[in-house]
Amino acid sequence: MNELLLIVSIAGSRVALPAAAVESVVELEALIPVPRAPGHLAGLSALRSRVLTVIDCQRSLELGTTELNDGELHEAAVVELDGHHYALTVDAVEDVVEALSDPAPIRAAMGDGWERVSKGMVETEEGPLLLVDIAALVAGPTAEARAA
Repeated sequence: MNELLLIVSIAGSRVALPAAAVESVVELEALIPVPRAPGHLAGLSALRSRVLTVIDCQRSLELGTTELNDGELHEAAVVELDGHHYALTVDAVEDVVEALSDPAPIRAAMGDGWERVSKGMVETEEGPLLLVDIAALVAGPTAEARAA
């Protein structure tokens, strides 16, 4: 496969993001809230004269809320989708590794949030990892899930 993957931890789970989609890894400090925004949108932040829409990955996955306190640094992976820059909050950034296989279907229940963003399991030298669909993570929960 030869695709590079960025290993991150979200809600305590080690997962992989396609490294080609990640522009940088940053530490966010200040967040500006956005009134009436979807719950998984944590706020806005600035990076090198660019505005970043900050996505709370735990909320996007319906696994709780990331504690994003002002004055504290928060790790995030910066991605661009459709001309917009997003910062995906993560617990930790670990390493970049090479995928040793194509994504394979998952045959076990993982929870609605993980199933929504899953592109499948991919083998790496670190062991199997869930490959995350960044666009699905940014989109957040479905309207039905938000209403529940």
